[in-house]
Order: sequence, then structure tokens, then C-alpha cells
Amino acid sequence: MSSRRSKGGLLARVNFPLYTLQMLTSRHILVGGGGGSSKTGVANGFEIFELSHNGVQFIAEEVTRHETGPSVVMNCASHIGKKKTWIVAGQESHCQLYSVNPKVVTQENGEVIKKPLSETAVNDGLRHRRNSEKVEETQNERIEEIKDDNSNVKSKKLQLILQPTVSIQTCFGEEPLQRVVRVSLHGRIMATGGTDCRVKLWKFPELYKLHDIKAHEKEIDDLDFSPDGNLLVSISKDGKAFLWNVNDGTRNKELTWTPSDGSSKYMYKRCRFRKLMEDKTKLDLFMLSNAVVAKNPSFLQLWDAHSGAITKSVPYKETLSALAVSDDGKFVAIGTMFSGTVDIFVAFSLRKALHVPGAHSMFVTGLEFLPTELDGPTITSNTETAVVSISVDNRICIHSIPYRHTLPFWFVIVLIVVCICGAFIVCSYLGI
Repeated sequence: MSSRRSKGGLLARVNFPLYTLQMLTSRHILVGGGGGSSKTGVANGFEIFELSHNGVQFIAEEVTRHETGPSVVMNCASHIGKKKTWIVAGQESHCQLYSVNPKVVTQENGEVIKKPLSETAVNDGLRHRRNSEKVEETQNERIEEIKDDNSNVKSKKLQLILQPTVSIQTCFGEEPLQRVVRVSLHGRIMATGGTDCRVKLWKFPELYKLHDIKAHEKEIDDLDFSPDGNLLVSISKDGKAFLWNVNDGTRNKELTWTPSDGSSKYMYKRCRFRKLMEDKTKLDLFMLSNAVVAKNPSFLQLWDAHSGAITKSVPYKETLSALAVSDDGKFVAIGTMFSGTVDIFVAFSLRKALHVPGAHSMFVTGLEFLPTELDGPTITSNTETAVVSISVDNRICIHSIPYRHTLPFWFVIVLIVVCICGAFIVCSYLGI
């Protein structure tokens, strides 16, 4: 597949540096960050945007802003359950749990009326909802226009309100800082890691501790759960990567590799498992490996986690900073440190499908693909896939790959036959 340029671009600007990014629904993205505890005037907190497509480009509209006081939001994770959507966020040494409360904003003749989404509609032409209906079904509801008996136009719009609930300290030591938090796909386990070099597993969303693992010698950079939730991968500034058994907290194996020159040193930066639809026995893992010496190349690597071997890799001339894998397992995206470049690859072959040089003016801090598996309608657009990127340059951008329009195989065969017959007829007519 040839490399193509993005037809996307800037979605929105915020007034604080961005460090973390999550998809909340098939249409809502959450970004977090801030200026820290110093009195710089730069806010700390979250913003939630609703995405749409106008037929030409993607559009983002802010629906929620939640400030977190002096605590910058450096990392977060989300889980959409049957009855509740949760967000967990790293704020200094603590992990803060938020419940996401959907509300409908109804506009009538310029007036705004807010009500909880579970509240049944009055006789105004709106569809009645039962309390037993799933939150996910209502989260993805779009703006609707309804006319009552007096032909007054009403609009109904979704807002997502963040409500802080429980806060727990997850990192200890002289300078405690939670670096990463992840929630398993089934939503029953949460993992945290930070500057105290320990991996902690928690029952979710109750947030009581299950295992406390002395995992590394230096601070932990990233974690990720396997699709079935049985394994956890951890990487650290000590240059090591381990797989852990989630049930008992024991080490499964260490992931090691030897550079081609045999002497260069590398440090893992990011790790993400790939969800395989066609073969659930395989366990693919993507990792970013950055050279300690800048002149050496960095790598995007595809690992077979069961065997602990690298199956494919792509070299880079600069340091890599961000990684994301699409929920259908078809694409993987990386972001770079110095040039702010975003690239999308076909996951199984690591062939580059999209190259966006200078997507950001500073290093890319987060990437997330638009989901394909969340409940509710996806955004209608002529794109095969799209990835959202953030940076400390305060910008939220989107980069999409348009569908490749190809002719059906049967049509190509018919066309070839017609051309051959036409050539014979012409030759016969000319007496050749």
C-alpha cells in the first residue's frame, strides 16, 4: 500500500498543554493536561469534544470542560460498562475515579433546559426512555430536531458531565508520580505504574488493591492488558519489558532482543497489544524502542508475545513518543518526538499507509483511533480509518485514510474479455 497524505487536520485548540487522550464513545473524545501546580495561569483538567463529519472534513465541538484545580492530568483510562462509564486519571501521586453522567440539553426558542438522560420524556414529541436502557445507547445520540403541535423547533443534545468519586494514592516514595493507568477490556482490573517502580493491580471500579509487584528498577513508562485480560505488559526506564500473570501477579516472561550491531542500547517507550479478530490464539504486541544514543535508529516492533520474538520491525531516524492500535487490529499509528510526525501502518505487514510530517509543532503525546466496535452509530465519512493526535502544542488533530475505490474483480475480467474480442474484430476488419 502506498503512503498517502492525510486529508484531515486541526480539530481544536485548547488553552493548556495536552498529555492524555481517550475515546469515550464512537463520537466523543476526552483530552487532559494542564500547566501543573505552579501559578502560571495555565489551567489543569479535561475537555470533551463531540466529533462529526460534514462531508468534507471532521469537526469537533466542545461539550464539556472540567478543571482539576492544581493537579495536572498526565494520564487517564476509561471503561464503558453496561450501566456506567468510568474515567480514571493520574493526578500527581493519586488516581482519581470519575463517573460520566450523560445529560440531555434541550433548546426551545433559545432557552436551554437540562435534564438527566434517564429521565423519561414528557409529552413533547421526544422518545420515552426506560431506566433499564443501556447508557451506551443514549451516549451516542445525535442532535435531533422535533416539531410539536405548534411547529416550534426543539433540539436535543448530549452532554457528558464528569463527577469525581474516589481518589486513591497509587505511587509512593520521595517524588511520587503516577505515570500510567490502564483498565482491562472486560473492565474488572485496573493497573497503575509510576516513579516507585511498582506495578499495582486493582479491582475495578471498587479500587481495592489486588497485587503490589516490585516490577522494575526504574520508573515505569507504560502498561497494557492483553485482549483477554490475563496478561499485563510493563516497560520501564531500566530498559526492560516484562509480561505478568494478572491472576496471581507473577512474572510470565521477559521480552528481550539484540540489536544488529550487538552493542547499541535501547529503551522501550510505549507498548500496546493488538486485538486479533481472525486468530484468537495469537498474541501480537507492538512496542516502540528508542536508541539511547541519538544517532542510532529507533524502531516500531511487532512481537509474538507467546514466543517472545520480534516478527517485524520498522526503523526510524528519530525518537518515537506515542503509539496506538485500532480496536479492530488492522492499523497501528506512531508519533515522533522532534518533528511531531504521525504515521499510520497496516498492522499485519507494517507497511506505511499514511505519512503526516509535522502534524504538530512539538512532540506527539497521545494517539487514539476512532473506534469501530463501540455501541452506537459511527461517524459517517469516506475514511478507512482515522486517528486523533494531541501534543503539548495545545492542538488536537485528526488524520484519516480515505477508502480506496477499486473496480470489482468480475468487472475487470469482463473488461479484459471485451478488449480481447474488440482487438480480434479490429484486426479481422483490417485484414491483419
